[in-house]
Amino acid sequence: MAAIETHDYDVLIIGAGGAGLRAAVEATMKGCKTAIITKSLLGKAHTVMAEGGMAAAMGNVWAQDNWKVHFRDTMRGGKMLNNWRMAQIHAQEAPERVIELEGWGALFDRTPDGKILQRDFGGHRYARLAHVGDRTGLEMIRILQQRSVAGDIAVFAECTINHITVQDGSVSGAVGYWRENGELIQFRAKSIVMATGGLGRIWSVTSNSWEGTGDGHSLAMKAGAEMIDMEFVQFHPTGMVAPASVKGILVTEGVRGDGGTLRNSDGERFMFNYIPDMFASETADSEEEADLWYTDKVNARRTPDLLPRDEVARAIHAEVKAGRGSPSGGVYLDIASRRDSDYIKRRLPSMYHQFMELAGVDITKDPMEVGPTAHYVMGGVKVDAETCATTVDGLYAAGEVAAGLHGSNRLGGNSLSDLLVFGQRAGFYAAEHALAREFVNLDQAQSNEAVERITAPLESDGNENPYTIQSELRELMQAQVGIIRNQADMESALNTIRTLKERARGVSAPGGTAYNPGWHTALDLEHLLSMAETTTLAALEREESRGGHTRDDFPTASEEFGKVNVMAKYDESGEIVIQQQTLAEMPNDLKELFED
Repeated sequence: MAAIETHDYDVLIIGAGGAGLRAAVEATMKGCKTAIITKSLLGKAHTVMAEGGMAAAMGNVWAQDNWKVHFRDTMRGGKMLNNWRMAQIHAQEAPERVIELEGWGALFDRTPDGKILQRDFGGHRYARLAHVGDRTGLEMIRILQQRSVAGDIAVFAECTINHITVQDGSVSGAVGYWRENGELIQFRAKSIVMATGGLGRIWSVTSNSWEGTGDGHSLAMKAGAEMIDMEFVQFHPTGMVAPASVKGILVTEGVRGDGGTLRNSDGERFMFNYIPDMFASETADSEEEADLWYTDKVNARRTPDLLPRDEVARAIHAEVKAGRGSPSGGVYLDIASRRDSDYIKRRLPSMYHQFMELAGVDITKDPMEVGPTAHYVMGGVKVDAETCATTVDGLYAAGEVAAGLHGSNRLGGNSLSDLLVFGQRAGFYAAEHALAREFVNLDQAQSNEAVERITAPLESDGNENPYTIQSELRELMQAQVGIIRNQADMESALNTIRTLKERARGVSAPGGTAYNPGWHTALDLEHLLSMAETTTLAALEREESRGGHTRDDFPTASEEFGKVNVMAKYDESGEIVIQQQTLAEMPNDLKELFED
């Protein structure tokens, strides 16, 4: 421990996606010495996978759009389980954050009169996604990185945090290691912002790359934070299904937003058969009426291809199960017959190149084969709507790792504006907290314990392979805690997860600390297994179907469960406990928005 590398920062940001970068920029502007830690390379965040755009009610395409409509869409998309105050703040502040990003240099697509162009997306009443072709997340990262570099923010790339130190109820720092050489590193910090993204790697078919192992969820929970809504996992309806090497890679909702339609093996636009009661009065029941929606949202009803993601994913799953799927086990997404080649290449350049280069499919001529892929978790760290503070003093969270905004299902496009709105707020309030505190010396016992856990796989003489356990977990979760769930499957999964946790104690990763991917995988297992267990326990507790949580033994939504969040935390013995927490009451002026 005497040789461990040590740094002091007022605000420590763990994660370098949109939320982390925006928080870092804000904390620096407040006068704090700020650092960003990223598990991967700077610029390789999952934010770049948010291709279609960022939702903000700017009214540039449809003047009727405003924050109240956006708020209502977000709440209804989340099946009313959202933190209403977070949804209100998001809808009100998103336009300002988008304009701010434009002022920093973002090159948005334009309307003929020079305004920021906005496109259609599932669950949004009006076209409200500001976009840069289908590379919007990449543009966000580009701009925020430039802003961070200009602000002289320290960046620790390819550095993994494995422990958050908490002393006298407040965070005091973090312990981790450099991935390249395995050397240990620790930080003292007055405030910490978790912006680590999601946990899609728990499932075998996912849009998430190797980083999405639930580190931030796990670290925050172990530090004492409460988690909510962990049962709600979004299986994006359109991931690539073939070839096998690219199965799960995201196909942006922008394809459907620009007119693409979903068809089964019979050539039928099957989404007309899956319109839920909640959306029946405003969703088209004929192809002619659906197509009219793209040009006249005031007098026409929405196309069912752009229903919220949970509805579309379940419909695709049902079609495949009924034998009406494509040869590779998905359905067809067709834009070639709807738009000309130049339009597709201009509006969807990444999708054109993705399918041409990875699957040998020219989407300007042929349909894509797509199917559900684990994409986003609505659950995460419970935060205060105004400040993004967790239940641990000095610990903040923003982005996918934080819960509340999206309820039981996130609308497409709300993720990028979420990163901006709550990344800014997390950075602001983390800075205020830091400026009012002094550094404290790190608890040596905690640091020693963290180091022992980090180095344990290197010194273990066990015979368990970390890749084998990770693979078994992912296949288990895909089969038994996937898009459709039931009590028997989940109880079986829970027993197996706990067996895997015991086996993980015997994991070894020989080969030293330098360039040892087996060691990194062994350390990821703690996060993957703890979050798989938390997700399964929460899903067992919620005896209903709502949003991203579907149970065939409780196939309908429950009035009782529509009033509660499922909360998870560790007790003093280190066991996960599950409780129900009543949702905060929405004020009457907002309730009135739903009376129609």
